Amino acid sequence: MAGWGAAEEEENEGKHIRSAATPVTFAGTVGLFTPAVASSCNTAVLFLSPWGFEEMCVRKFWRILAEDLADIGISSLRFDYAGTGDALDITEEGDGLTPWQETALAAAVKLRALSGCEHLILVSQGLGGTIAATLAEHLPSIDGIAFLAPVISGRAYLRELTVWSKMIDESMGLPEAQRQTEGVTVASLRMPDSAADAVKKLNLMTLGRLATPNCLVLARPGRPGDADFARHLETLGADVEQSAYDGYDDLVSNPTIAVMPTAAGRKIVAWVQSIATQPGTAASADLASPLAEPLIGDGFHETPLRFGKGNRLFGILCEPEGARAGATALLLTTAYDRHAGWGRMSVTMARALARDGIASLRFDTANVGDSPPLSGAPEQVLYSREQHRDVEEALDLLEQRNLLPAYVVGRCSGGYLAFQAALREARCRGLITVNPYSFHWDESRSVDEALRFAPRSLETYGRKLLQMETLKRLFGGQIDAKSAILNMATGLGRRVARAGRRLLGAFPLFAAAQGPVLGGFRTLAKRGVDMSLIYSAHDIGLDHLHDQFGENGAGLKYFPDIRLTIIPEADHNLTPPYARKVYLREVREMGLRLGSR
Repeated sequence: MAGWGAAEEEENEGKHIRSAATPVTFAGTVGLFTPAVASSCNTAVLFLSPWGFEEMCVRKFWRILAEDLADIGISSLRFDYAGTGDALDITEEGDGLTPWQETALAAAVKLRALSGCEHLILVSQGLGGTIAATLAEHLPSIDGIAFLAPVISGRAYLRELTVWSKMIDESMGLPEAQRQTEGVTVASLRMPDSAADAVKKLNLMTLGRLATPNCLVLARPGRPGDADFARHLETLGADVEQSAYDGYDDLVSNPTIAVMPTAAGRKIVAWVQSIATQPGTAASADLASPLAEPLIGDGFHETPLRFGKGNRLFGILCEPEGARAGATALLLTTAYDRHAGWGRMSVTMARALARDGIASLRFDTANVGDSPPLSGAPEQVLYSREQHRDVEEALDLLEQRNLLPAYVVGRCSGGYLAFQAALREARCRGLITVNPYSFHWDESRSVDEALRFAPRSLETYGRKLLQMETLKRLFGGQIDAKSAILNMATGLGRRVARAGRRLLGAFPLFAAAQGPVLGGFRTLAKRGVDMSLIYSAHDIGLDHLHDQFGENGAGLKYFPDIRLTIIPEADHNLTPPYARKVYLREVREMGLRLGSR
């Protein structure tokens, strides 16, 4: 899928710039409207997302599909359900799936007003398929529903989420005692209890009526129930096209290393095109204007917006309802996680900061989440110089809105980007970096390989090896033993080298005086940049910190203004609530400190 040819396109130094989708707000949530390049049919597409971790993985895929549909003349809208993503939180629980169904109904009404199209096609994945089937009962002119990896049995789905949750926690090295096991929780996202109760009762095989004439079912490999569901839809009188969901497992395994299912995307676009209604006359020109009024919450208001050259980047500006009391936090994304953050961490942080008078901007860098790629840039954008331009344009936006001074905040690869941005941008008055794998990237290294075989600290490897379950998986061939051994050997080698330097009286601060990392910290210190380094106690990033500053970071005494915080018993993603409180406290204090200067 090219994902190319947007409604707004410019030339910039010989490169095409594709605009991000147009943000709109309605029913307490944020939507992204992608208009057709040329109005050629009377049908628009409404995307109905899966829930939780699966939604994070699908986010970029939805954007690419929306762009490809626009290129063939079909408008679309994607949005967040109530209480998820960038939507306002649900104040009262106990309504099952009703809040999500009501958000979807409002989205359908909004899409018809924006596109001028009477007919809709629903493209759903996972739990979104249940929402789609219900929505079709309440709306006329639903020409088709695409069910991608549908949730057929609610009970089976909840059991699957339990397994999924444990696998994700294990991949992060999270000890059993720190896992969040209350209710239905996956990747730090908890499904409302009433919604989980409603999901438990779902069974699409008992569906007695389907208010649409066309269906597409993309069946997951090894899931015969998906094919059974397709046959059931045929008994309801629908014209059903069934195909394999090629690439499903690679899509939903991890947002950081997710591979876009190109073949499946082509099937979806071709199917939509085959059933889209072609009008005898052009669609109505009396269309609603896309409008993104701020969402008003407890002590904050949030405005979704596009910015940068050609409006190529998408983000959310969160501002206090009252007077500003601090500098503006620029919250950078981690890897390919959407701007809402892992477990909505960036959303909850932004709103908490606003209640203390601190504004923030969270946004997707190019080719992450809802921001399209920049033509000519590498497909792999992590640790790429291209991302520096994205941060520069985010700072331009803050400057235009009189929201400086600013400070950059990032975790993992976002922490690396924050460090590099602070070096390049005098407008960055502060820096908070959390569990950065590295401060300097050797461009001869393969980013893809590093992400796929990400190492852990020696302490983590040692703890895991003592667990019976790890040994079973190791001998069962479920763990890449070669990569694990290589990573452990590398970690041991670094520690031996550090011990050798210490015995010889050599201190890495002086031995590597001209190195890019220490040189960078000196530059920041001379500029008076407020700096805070936060690490989980056994994070692999600490090994890299010790390489630069000596065992236990002893060399940091030469940088007395840098604050080093070590959070005990926390994972790389700061899953435990107390770890997030430490993180928020540091971000809040820096914002207030910089704002008072």
